[in-house]
Amino acid sequence: MLVLVDTPIWSLALRRRDTDLSTRDQRLTASLRELIRDARAQLVGPIRQELLSGIRQEASFTKLRDQLRAFDEPRLDVADYEEAARMNNHCRSRGVAGSAVDFLICAAALRRNWQIFTTDRDFTRYAALLHLELYTVS
Repeated sequence: MLVLVDTPIWSLALRRRDTDLSTRDQRLTASLRELIRDARAQLVGPIRQELLSGIRQEASFTKLRDQLRAFDEPRLDVADYEEAARMNNHCRSRGVAGSAVDFLICAAALRRNWQIFTTDRDFTRYAALLHLELYTVS
């Protein structure tokens, strides 16, 4: 199964050195490397934008941009945005709020039958209401 990798996981792998990571974070980055090696890691535009935002040095921006260009991404279409809005409404009606980007990630993954790999705890709450499948590291 393909896995949509969320910003916190990419950030661990791309912005920090392994020697600075906790044992748990090292397991997460090793799992990401395995997903990449197996051609299962997926990226969507909003996550790409989050990763590239806030980089002050142009050389660092260019280097990361070029690394991320190795990953094809599906084109998000009207149905993805509509599904994201539906998911947002559904969760809000049950007392769970989230960002537009989070629900777009959920919609992209659900519509493509992908798992989501993240450390963002909000996705655990979304998954309970939206029947998303989260990727877990063993």
